[in-house]
Amino acid sequence: MMDQPRALFMGAVDLKQLRFAVAAADYGSIRQAAELLSTRHSILSRSIRQFEHRIGVTVFERSGGGVKPTPAGRSVLRIARLILEQVDVLIATAKLNARGEAGRLSIGFCTSISAGNLRATLTEFKDRHPRIEIATVERSRMRLANALRNGTADVVIVTGDVLLPDNSVRPLWSERILVSLPENHALAAQPVVYWTDLRNETVLLSQHDPGRELEDLLISKLVSAADRPKIYHHDVSRGIIKSLISMKLGIGLVLESDVGASLAGLVYRELRDGTGATRVDFTAHWRADNENPALDCFLKLLAERYPSPARA
Repeated sequence: MMDQPRALFMGAVDLKQLRFAVAAADYGSIRQAAELLSTRHSILSRSIRQFEHRIGVTVFERSGGGVKPTPAGRSVLRIARLILEQVDVLIATAKLNARGEAGRLSIGFCTSISAGNLRATLTEFKDRHPRIEIATVERSRMRLANALRNGTADVVIVTGDVLLPDNSVRPLWSERILVSLPENHALAAQPVVYWTDLRNETVLLSQHDPGRELEDLLISKLVSAADRPKIYHHDVSRGIIKSLISMKLGIGLVLESDVGASLAGLVYRELRDGTGATRVDFTAHWRADNENPALDCFLKLLAERYPSPARA
């Protein structure tokens, strides 16, 4: 005789037959199971007999007092329960995924999440959707654009532009530019620092994003080469740049979100020009043809937290 597990999969058994058999076993009566399942006794009884015939096993002993699983039937019913549990999990998971309540979301960025809006946004999203797995990717803007293009990133949050012809864009927040200084540096005594105060300094920048963007901003603020500080690029992370600054090898330019991961001996001051604080804008980019339900949930949160300014 074919073993029971194999028979369950080999025979033409449908889920209704499994559910009917399990219900009959649970209630000890085909008639009572039929009443609770809102079906006719004859239909449930015939379904169970077809089930027994197809798997080649007598599942129940029948008597005037009801039904009782046979020894072989107990083994079959145990497997049937496992199958039904897995099917229920499959259906529930599919519904959660369809509603964006479960699944996976890949978010790319090239800024810090030690503080600021991005950190707060990711935290709130995880609180709202604990069953969605968040995969974070920190890369250069060019590599993030490639990840968006090939589908390995669902959404990227960056400063500046991501040059993709078919991407959707949403303005988000802005962050101040700060100067990071050794705590005993002369500029640390000032409540704010102006771009022109950087003339005689040595500025250390990471070659990784947004280092180049910060350099471009510095050059735009200090147009004359004679007014600019010395700029040294290092092929290291922003965290290593902070360590170099704390060693008094220079000063640095950072975004506001960087201040959450500070070092002993390091201070931050707001950078200003004649019009006030200098800020950079962040935007979210995603492919218009991305059908990931988890992305829709994330975009709804962005719309709530950062509503687009009204157009004139």
